[in-house]
Amino acid sequence: MKKAGVAELKKSLSEYLAAVKAGGEVLVTERGHPIARLVPVPARTGTPAQIRQLVRSGLVRPPHKRLDEDFWRLPRPMDRDAAVLNALLAERKKGQ
Repeated sequence: MKKAGVAELKKSLSEYLAAVKAGGEVLVTERGHPIARLVPVPARTGTPAQIRQLVRSGLVRPPHKRLDEDFWRLPRPMDRDAAVLNALLAERKKGQ
């Protein structure tokens, strides 16, 4: 584990962050006393088991890439006949 005083950490932050990204830890000290520890964020555990099962069964496909921010600004499709709402309400009524 590396040690770094606050001033040294500020001066060479990129180097210390690179060490943390590589799996190391940095103990931050102030006047020789430990005040913080920089550690890597745990890796994601992957997709939940239910989604993996849906992918295996062919009901869904995994994404090829993340959605662009512009996607959320696109106009929504029109549903003048309220077909989607009516289908949802019918499904809910049938499930009672």
